[in-house]
Amino acid sequence: MSSALPFDDIRNLLKSMPGPDAEAKAKARAREATLTKPPGALGQLEMISEHMATWQGHYPPRADRVVVAVFAGNHGVVAQGVAAYPQAVTAQMVANFQSGGAAVNQICKAFDLGLKVFELALEQPTGDITQEAALSEKDCAATLAYGMEAIAGGCDLLCIGEMGIGNTTIAAALAAGLFGGKGEDWVGPGTGVDAEGMKRKADAVNRAITLHHEHLKDPLEVLRRLGGRELAAMAGAILAARMQHVPVMIDGYVATAAAAVLFKADPTALDHCLFGHCSAETAHRKLLDTMGKKALLDLGMRLGEGSGAALAAGVVKAALACHNGMASFESAGVSNKD
Repeated sequence: MSSALPFDDIRNLLKSMPGPDAEAKAKARAREATLTKPPGALGQLEMISEHMATWQGHYPPRADRVVVAVFAGNHGVVAQGVAAYPQAVTAQMVANFQSGGAAVNQICKAFDLGLKVFELALEQPTGDITQEAALSEKDCAATLAYGMEAIAGGCDLLCIGEMGIGNTTIAAALAAGLFGGKGEDWVGPGTGVDAEGMKRKADAVNRAITLHHEHLKDPLEVLRRLGGRELAAMAGAILAARMQHVPVMIDGYVATAAAAVLFKADPTALDHCLFGHCSAETAHRKLLDTMGKKALLDLGMRLGEGSGAALAAGVVKAALACHNGMASFESAGVSNKD
């Protein structure tokens, strides 16, 4: 990035984010009122179609090109015994994504979604947040910029997901650093740690917050000190999508924690985003509630890898198919209410 201070470009983007398109929103709302159904009968599907038009900045809204972007990173905090699986699993799962064998691959096939996988220096885990900052300012800013490449080539909807052994601990640390509380308030079982593992996760978060507490007023500093590469990249992708008028579907706890960095910097920074599902990771609901956000789906999923966001993208495609394809009362010759 070009500025002398690594985060200046990000701060400038946050100050220049485009707002909603009122004209496209009005057109979506007007057409919804003409469709052959009672007002509000499609529930949240009506909200989705209006949201997509509003933030794409054109009418009619489209979901022909949906991209699921999965970012993978490794974390030094794994040395504190916070994960049920070895760190090598991150790279192994990336290979699984690339060969088409993961759950997210099957969901993408089912709904005709594109999939991009971004590896982020898996051979170089971030700093152990209980002992040092996860990233330098320069590396964090560069990773934010790298995440912005997720929308290269364009898309109608960007779905954000991740893979990274140990990253639910990082999500908990980010949540605590941004919104307060103790590790116990924000940790969960992740990929399946036992009660002792949960204690280690909470302890790691508490030690990290204590170590970095003097630097946690700036959300970007919270990200670089307590976050990780895949979380920084997701934040960059969300911000780049906003600048390019691309709505975003956010996955579970870890992706929401990355998004929360932008929310804390500017509460309007996630207005173009939908939240795909509420994870079974208990703190995800708490984080959504803290930001005043509501998930579209609640299916008990806790897999990550963009799977919940991809599933919710199928709902978006259905919503727009109804909005764009249904007949109006007039065209169908159906009597409307008096």
